[in-house]
Amino acid sequence: MNKLKPGLYCVSTPIGNMDDFSFRGQATLRNSHLILCEDTRVSKKLLTKYNIKNKVVSYHKFNEKKKLSEIVDELNNQKIISIISDAGTPSISDPGALLFKECIKNDINIYPIPGPSAVTSAISVSSFSDKFIFCGFLPDKKGEIEKIFKEILNLNYSIVFFISPKKIKKIIPILQIYFEGRDILICREISKVYEEYIRTSIKNLANIEYSEKGEATLVISNPKIINRHLKELNESDKRIINKLIRTMSVKDIVNKFNKKNQIPKKIIYKYCIEKKNEI
Repeated sequence: MNKLKPGLYCVSTPIGNMDDFSFRGQATLRNSHLILCEDTRVSKKLLTKYNIKNKVVSYHKFNEKKKLSEIVDELNNQKIISIISDAGTPSISDPGALLFKECIKNDINIYPIPGPSAVTSAISVSSFSDKFIFCGFLPDKKGEIEKIFKEILNLNYSIVFFISPKKIKKIIPILQIYFEGRDILICREISKVYEEYIRTSIKNLANIEYSEKGEATLVISNPKIINRHLKELNESDKRIINKLIRTMSVKDIVNKFNKKNQIPKKIIYKYCIEKKNEI
C-alpha cells in the first residue's frame, strides 16, 4: 500500500461477516495515528482479529461535538486519522457527518475506503430497480414516517430503509396505504450466520412469519405500471366521506371505500387527509 497522505479516512467495516474486511481497510487502520470508533468494545473485536493495535478513541453521537475541535487540531497537525462505525460506512446512518463538515471547512482532506454496505447488498439481490432512494432509519412517530413516504410515493425508484424487525409489524398498515401493489424484500442479518431474505407483496406482508431478532434492511419495489384510467371519488362518495370523517378513522374510511368501489387507497387517503386538515 502506498504511503498514506495526512487527512481523515472514512473506513468501511464488515456489516456482519468479519471476512468481508478489505485489505486496504486493514492497511489504512494499521497506518493511522488514531482510530475513531463508535463503540470501542465492538471495534476491538474486529481490530483484534486483524492484529491492529493502533490507538482507539470512542467517537459517537453523544460526544462528537465535544471531541470535534480536538480531532480537527490533530488533523491540522498533519496526522492520519481513521473513523469507523460498528458496521458499514461512517456517516451513512452512523456518526461522522459532523466531523466531515468541519474538515471541509478547514480544508482537511477526507478519503473514503469503500467496503460492505447493507444498502447495496439488499438492492443487489432484490431484483427491483437499481435506481433507488435510501431513507436511513425510519423515525418512530407515525406522522414522521408518513411525511417521508408522501415525499417519495410517486417516484419511480426502489425504496430502501433500515428498521428493527420488532417494528416491522407496526408499520404494515402505513406501507399498505402508500405502497399498495408493490413487492417487498426483508433482508435480516445480512452476511451473518442466521441471515434470511423474505420476499412477498405489501398486500400479504401481515401474513409472513420472520424472526424479530437482529437488524433488518427493507427494500420496496419501484411502482408497477399504473392504469391511467383509475377510478376517482365521485361527488356522492365525497359527501359520504365528509360526514364519516368526524366519527371514523381515516384507515377505516379508506378500507370501507376501497372494498366497496375498488377505488385505489391512495386516492381515498389523500382526500381524507385533505378534509381532516380542514376540520
